[in-house]
Amino acid sequence: MSELATICVCDDEPDVREMLEEYLTKRGFAVVPVANSDGLRTAIAEQGIDLILLDINMPGEDGLTTLRTLRTTNRIPVVMLTAAGEVIDKIVGLEMGADDYLSKPVDLRELEARIKAVLRRQAPASIEAPQPSKKPETAPFGEFTLDLSAAKLLDRDGNEVPLTAMEFSLLSLFARNRGHVLNRDQILEQAHDRSWDPFDRSIDIRISRLRRKIEPNAQKPQIIKTVRGIGYLYDPG
Repeated sequence: MSELATICVCDDEPDVREMLEEYLTKRGFAVVPVANSDGLRTAIAEQGIDLILLDINMPGEDGLTTLRTLRTTNRIPVVMLTAAGEVIDKIVGLEMGADDYLSKPVDLRELEARIKAVLRRQAPASIEAPQPSKKPETAPFGEFTLDLSAAKLLDRDGNEVPLTAMEFSLLSLFARNRGHVLNRDQILEQAHDRSWDPFDRSIDIRISRLRRKIEPNAQKPQIIKTVRGIGYLYDPG
């Protein structure tokens, strides 16, 4: 539940950390403010962080470098904070596995909504009580299998393939719509859990990342196909 979540705010600006800590604490979150990547790593090791708000433009190790390192060791959801208009930072952040992004100056109500949306996606299997008597619901993605009940992607040997919350949400959406073309608006609304965003390339970027994980040849996708001028089609064959 979001009211029990612990959020690490990683930003070098004291005023920003103080503002976000005050706002989020009043809304039931536990907040751990840190000023740099070293503080973030300490917080992850000691605090049990559920979500990270990560500023890109920090002195020393910047947010993108921190994210790249972070994604080699864990799957804690990350919402990037970018300078207004820095589209390239958004693209690179999404490519590296960020779950969402917001431009500064941050609208606090939108930030709260984004945080709650990411946390909901992070734990989809906790919505309903488990039913041991039922066979887990699965969907094939080439040589991989998506276990919808456990929120895991498994390779042919049963090993878990790391996914961000957004990547799992996308795969789940395709699994529920097998054989149906989904346009970008539908994907944004159903998987991204927020209203239309003019930066719709975020969907293309995320699907490109997924293809590199599940397709034998990501340049010639056969599982998640592009339908030109319309959107995407999940066709496991």
